[in-house]
Amino acid sequence: MKAMSTSPLAAALSAISDPSDPDQILDAFVQFAQSRGLSLYPAQEEAILELLDDKHVILATPTGSGKSLVAMAAHFIALARGQRTFYTAPLKALVSEKFFDLVSVFGSQNVGMTTGDSAVNPDAPIICCTAEILANQALRRGGPEAFDPGVDQVVMDEFHFYADPQRGWAWQVPLLELPNVQYLLLSATLGDTEFFRKDLFERTGREVVEVSGVERPVPLHHTYVVEPLGELIEELVSTHRAPVYVVHFTQKDAVDRAQSLLSMKIASKQDKEAIAAELGNFRFGSGFGKLLSKYLRAGIGVHHAGMLPKYRRVVERLTQKGLLKVVCGTDTLGVGINVPIRTVLLTSLVKFDGERMRHLTAREFHQIAGRAGRAGYDTVGEVLVMAPDHVIENKKLLEKAGDDPKKLKKIVRKKAPVGHVNWTDSTFERLVAAPPEPLTSQFSVSHAMILNVLARTDEDGRPVDPVNSMRHLLLTNHDQESRKREHIRQTFRIYRSLRQAGIVEKVKIPTGVVGGHSRYKIQLAVDVPDNFALNQPLSPFAVAAMDLLGVDSPTHGLDVLSVIESTMEDPRQVLYGQERAAKSTAIAEMKAEGVEYDQRMELLEGISWPKPLEELLQSAFHTYKHTNPWVSGMELSPKSVVRDFLEKAQTFSDFISRYQLERSEGVVLKYLADTYRTMTQTVPVEHRTDEVEAITEWLGELVRSVDSSLLDEWERLSNPDEAIQEIEPDFLEDEPIRAISGNPRTFNILLRNAMFHRVELLSREDYDAFDALAPKDGWNGDDWADAVDPMFEEYGDDAIGIGPDARAPQLLQITRGVDGNERLWQVRQVLDDPNKDHDWAITALVDLDRCDGAGEVLLSIQQVGPSI
Repeated sequence: MKAMSTSPLAAALSAISDPSDPDQILDAFVQFAQSRGLSLYPAQEEAILELLDDKHVILATPTGSGKSLVAMAAHFIALARGQRTFYTAPLKALVSEKFFDLVSVFGSQNVGMTTGDSAVNPDAPIICCTAEILANQALRRGGPEAFDPGVDQVVMDEFHFYADPQRGWAWQVPLLELPNVQYLLLSATLGDTEFFRKDLFERTGREVVEVSGVERPVPLHHTYVVEPLGELIEELVSTHRAPVYVVHFTQKDAVDRAQSLLSMKIASKQDKEAIAAELGNFRFGSGFGKLLSKYLRAGIGVHHAGMLPKYRRVVERLTQKGLLKVVCGTDTLGVGINVPIRTVLLTSLVKFDGERMRHLTAREFHQIAGRAGRAGYDTVGEVLVMAPDHVIENKKLLEKAGDDPKKLKKIVRKKAPVGHVNWTDSTFERLVAAPPEPLTSQFSVSHAMILNVLARTDEDGRPVDPVNSMRHLLLTNHDQESRKREHIRQTFRIYRSLRQAGIVEKVKIPTGVVGGHSRYKIQLAVDVPDNFALNQPLSPFAVAAMDLLGVDSPTHGLDVLSVIESTMEDPRQVLYGQERAAKSTAIAEMKAEGVEYDQRMELLEGISWPKPLEELLQSAFHTYKHTNPWVSGMELSPKSVVRDFLEKAQTFSDFISRYQLERSEGVVLKYLADTYRTMTQTVPVEHRTDEVEAITEWLGELVRSVDSSLLDEWERLSNPDEAIQEIEPDFLEDEPIRAISGNPRTFNILLRNAMFHRVELLSREDYDAFDALAPKDGWNGDDWADAVDPMFEEYGDDAIGIGPDARAPQLLQITRGVDGNERLWQVRQVLDDPNKDHDWAITALVDLDRCDGAGEVLLSIQQVGPSI
């Protein structure tokens, strides 16, 4: 990793002798661009000149026309003038990517970042943040009376998110509350911007210029195709129109398409050899990793959000090097996939939006289509759209029949599947010709918004009148009058709930006049935490809820983990997988017990994914809401994902396989990484026991052993000087298996949970599960049954306890070094019987070298029985 020794744009800034001279600033930036082999397009130069003239700029130029360079110029202008500038984007991943890009050219001392769960150099003159962060700052420090909002310029990337139903408010609030700021609004799919030009001018008194209508650097050709997809792809590859991105709207369809292409000749022998050489010793995991390896070696990529980051980077790297001719993916292509594409091939013009199947909007279509055509490589980009499958099949039948009337008469036309939403060439032509739909306001009022406004202060630190501030927001937002009236009603509902909770008070203002009318002011009755409305709004609850846990409890570490997990965003695919598994187990048990079908179906309705501490946490959360109303509208979600890993002693591949999550490995990994970060940031000192620390360390090791990029990037943010690279990391090198026994504390907790998992299986006599463990343990289900039957005969059906007492540390006995071999341990897990005799135990040998080689705890069972 090579750190940069100089900061190119910081050096360019030092060459400016008169910051008030626009020509000097422009010349300095142009020289920087030329030093990187870049020449400004006319539209880029126009936008930069308007920014230098202190105007707002709406940059609505096509994808590939260099909007990012204009954004960089905007930051350069602000720095040259001694101003503070903010870059906002919709996704934390994009914010993080932009942070590193800007540090590389401006220097780490000039760039900071905040995303709600990360903050680096927050007082820097350039700040990268999510739109929500800036919106909350605008609510606290903005408004018509704003004295110092801490921002002079805002660059809003992907501004079309203004119309996002859930998050659009965050793009609107700064426009309403920061009237003295210069704006640069960026998007390739804005549509008609007349409303924004007029509104910004009226609010700020500053001229607004739209730069748009620019001819695309790489023009696009659009074609509607009624040919079999396989034949089309072979033609595109053979006629040098690759790389081709085949767009699907589900991850399953993308993977299935890659599988279907294996029978075709996509890559030549030379291509395959080059791919194999580039992959080198890169280690693909089991499950989806094996499939991806097979696809890649055939010249076919797969790219979707459910993949591990390291797999997505491999696909991007191979495509950038021109080694993959076809990439099958989802419409994540439209939000910044880092893959150079010659041809975009859409398999459908219909998608499921969470509620129904519908046609793509013009904005969605253009966002995806705009990725075709590589600047500097292609003279043209192609956008192809497939007709529905039944239309293609019918055309093929007609062609086969030719002009023969008898054959034509016998044709049985294929019909569209039930529930199919059709599209035609007319649909296609309409989308190609249609401009993006007008952006619609998504303003909304929440507890967080009102509390931020209540927390406003003036230049002397005195509270600002919240009534006038809210009136401004409610009356001047971009919604229609009917919606504004609903916002007013919602504001009063929230205000009443805040007063009832004692968070807000109505205080009488002395008039000084006898008999005069009473006047009142509304103010906060408590201190509101600075970060209550950021990305981990339930973390304060997690801290409070931990006071309900006993530090001396044998399950304290797992319970702390469950508190944290209850505040995490749900990984829906994982929870559904756990629910399927739970229902499958329940059905098998009910069938064995002779439960009738109708009763089984009724009982299944009450089975869900595991929810540890649900009753305790939900009761505590209900109480917490009364005194912390900013969490109103949020829901606690008890679940057991990380805890499931521990309690069942599972590896990552075990977990993926158990719950059939091969297409969602990336979702699982992200959840694990987010939980690890929250554990490190949230757990208070009094609950950081050795066990909690061991669980946290184990979780970090688990994430790194699967794919270290998520945690590495997070930790690099704390040391941006060391993070900036001039060379691309060679992530295709072999990743060594981490020595699982290298950290004694985490290894001990893994060992303990592996032993206790077998205790749980014994307690419910799940001998089929022991059969699955037989290759590792050396004992099958019959071996375990024969050994433990006498214990059940002695103590009855409840012979083996699995409660807190059964987890007591003294019931696990570890002997390190057997027969003089320090790498061979003996482990004895004492079973908790009803009489507390503690005569029975599971005894196993643990070979540390064997465990390190496998990357997991492996046991060799010696005995299950009473002590001798």
